[in-house]
Amino acid sequence: MTANIHSQKILILDFGSQYTQLIARRVREAGVYCEIWDYEVEAEHLNEFDPQGIIFSGSPESANTDVSPRASSVVYEYGVPILGICYGMQSMAEEFGGKVEASKKSEFGFAQVDVTDSNALLNGIEDRSTDSGNSQLDVWMSHGDKVTEVPEGFRVVASTESAPIASMCNEEKKLYGIQFHPEVTHTLQGQAILERFVHDICGCESLWTAASIIEDAISTVRKNVGSDKVLLGLSGGVDSSVVAALLHKAIGDQLTCVFVDNGL
Repeated sequence: MTANIHSQKILILDFGSQYTQLIARRVREAGVYCEIWDYEVEAEHLNEFDPQGIIFSGSPESANTDVSPRASSVVYEYGVPILGICYGMQSMAEEFGGKVEASKKSEFGFAQVDVTDSNALLNGIEDRSTDSGNSQLDVWMSHGDKVTEVPEGFRVVASTESAPIASMCNEEKKLYGIQFHPEVTHTLQGQAILERFVHDICGCESLWTAASIIEDAISTVRKNVGSDKVLLGLSGGVDSSVVAALLHKAIGDQLTCVFVDNGL
């Protein structure tokens, strides 16, 4: 029996980052199904989706104002691991009583992060070791604000020269925050960090693969079509050709393709 490729999934809450779609791409490249929702998620929809983990995106906003976009308390109460990226970490810090302030030096570009304390998200992931024996990561920063005080119950686990709190965590509640962006290719170990989160911390398997997606699509078509006939307008482009191939594999002679000459 084919595994349900939607049974294990990650929810990405979008706070307006230019990189949000990249987060989803990296999670799917890790073989895990995910969806992007607005940060104002309601409890009913969250329960219905039933994610194994949640990722907060970055944002151009500041996290320490009265109108700052914030995740609802139901998100934290849901009890699954949460990874806050950049603004997502700042928002998490503010939510639990930490402090976020404007940085004297905004960072946009390459930075080196020293992993200073043991934690489930970054343990064993490194680009090099420092003289002090700490792991060091080459990352991409893009922020004007920074966390200056972590909430009670959180630990500082990584830092840079200009951002002493570059990563924090509360492992009892499975809450993790990173100031840098693991989703961009400039963060060399970014994919490894996201895979650590979705696989090891959230417990998701790699079910969302090309082969499994094809099997799922074929099964869905057979269930919906039954013994009926299907007529497909086929232009010869990638989209309609892929649909034709999947339909033919699913229902064979029940499919009739009609070539539509669109002039191209």
